[in-house]
Amino acid sequence: MALTGALGTFTHPGVSRIDYKALDMDRVLTALLARLWHGGMPSKISRTWNLEVDVFVKLFLGNPEVFDGFDRETTTRWASTHLLDLVNRGKPTEAVAAPRPLHGFTYRFRNSRKSRPYGADEQLYEMLAEDEGALKGLREFFFSDVDRSTGDITPGPGTDVETQALLHLVQRAGRQMQDRADTSRPRTPYTPLCAEPARQLCQDVMRLLYHQDHMPRTVLVDYLKILFAFHLSLYHLRMMKLLPAVFEAGAGSASCRGGHSGGPGTDRCPHRPRLFLDVEGVPGTPAAELAERSAEIWYRRVPRFVQATYQVKKLDEFSAHLVRHTTKLSYPPGRNYFTPEEVLQRLGKSYTKERDAFFLQRVTRVRDEEKDLPPELKQITQLGLSAFDEYIEMLMHYKGRHYRNYFIECLDTMLLKHRPGALIAQPRGGRTGGKSVARRFVLDARLLEVLLQVSLLREGDDGTGNLQTSPMRVDEFLTLLRERYGLHIDQLPDTDGFSGAHLDDQAALRANAAAFLDRLREIGYYQDMSDAYLTQTITPRYSIGTEATTGAAPR
Repeated sequence: MALTGALGTFTHPGVSRIDYKALDMDRVLTALLARLWHGGMPSKISRTWNLEVDVFVKLFLGNPEVFDGFDRETTTRWASTHLLDLVNRGKPTEAVAAPRPLHGFTYRFRNSRKSRPYGADEQLYEMLAEDEGALKGLREFFFSDVDRSTGDITPGPGTDVETQALLHLVQRAGRQMQDRADTSRPRTPYTPLCAEPARQLCQDVMRLLYHQDHMPRTVLVDYLKILFAFHLSLYHLRMMKLLPAVFEAGAGSASCRGGHSGGPGTDRCPHRPRLFLDVEGVPGTPAAELAERSAEIWYRRVPRFVQATYQVKKLDEFSAHLVRHTTKLSYPPGRNYFTPEEVLQRLGKSYTKERDAFFLQRVTRVRDEEKDLPPELKQITQLGLSAFDEYIEMLMHYKGRHYRNYFIECLDTMLLKHRPGALIAQPRGGRTGGKSVARRFVLDARLLEVLLQVSLLREGDDGTGNLQTSPMRVDEFLTLLRERYGLHIDQLPDTDGFSGAHLDDQAALRANAAAFLDRLREIGYYQDMSDAYLTQTITPRYSIGTEATTGAAPR
């Protein structure tokens, strides 16, 4: 069929660097570590030995002076369950993907065929590059005991046993490998359609890293993985609204490009996700039904997002054709690519002749190879559409469902479905009686912990800019979740499928707010001090800096 190969390609790096497949955040973080070390580029590793569990076990057992009292059976179980990320665990095809990403150099022991980040590492790095402070903080955390100039490693006195084991691997086996930046894949820093997601990610990473001296390393790494998945999912939900709107308008907004930070009234992106979350997590309740409705609204946007991505991608291919074969267009100075907003200019009247000729050739190729067009496409060809629009409709007919399913699978994994930190839930199996079981947005306890760690750490009143933990009223935290992340718990969104709460919804919202207090109590952040709503206070788990009064939350 004519749409196989390059003609059917879908993703555009100016929209997302991710090749929409199911993601594993351990593997995404492992690949991100290589980019942190190599300044944004992936690594190229040459090894003389295989990545197998027995190889790691022998490295430990061969050095009893370091790993005193380790026997083979215990070491094998410990390495398999705590130290290594395995694919097809417990099956005959079980294999090592990589060690858990507890130290920066774990990427050197990555089996690239079993540990694919599918571009999510690049997407994260480019978002983090919005603030060099966030990149620097991550480098210093993961490579804290590494001399950047020499590569020598000096473990600190408080290094946990898992990290000690990984450092030992680096020191013992590192001599048998070569690690260099893969310069064949240089960075392409596209201007984002909206700068707000990257800015929020960098702020949250900086606040979370502030806790590194106050919590175990393994816990902080798990928190980082949840935070990365959370912001990746919010970014792509935003793109599901933003990209079609940009295509319809023919350009993005200056407010989005500026990150909505121009002052009061300009910091609310109209494309920001607004989700209603079921906190109790029990299907069938009124709050769960509202959360199902919220999720349904967002997942219904997937087909239009796929179509808009195709439109941008194919206009990008048309732009590249003009650069190569005509003198009418050239790349902007200093780069060899166009941003999504730039390719939309090719919809202008000045490109009509070239655009029609380019896409008519592709449409004709499909018609010639598909001698018996499906009835739906026959109807489309009779509508008198432009060659570009007809070609997009052909792509959606032949490839739309394929990429829609892959994108949904990828989005589910970014939302951590069936994993700690989940923002979405769906009963396992996904289908009952031939029908899909509804997804619903939820607030898993681990995600709540991460957001609390970030939100309860704020600037003090001493004017130094140093951060410190301080209590926060429950109503303030709920407001922060709505205004910063678009997460609604005690109120319904005023858009994205909702128009505010009706009388019948009030009982569900009260029950959801009560479940939220119960969840705070369960994870140790809240104790009943008073029935008065305005005196219900969230208490930080870790005390950092001097005691401060409740102040403004991060925006």
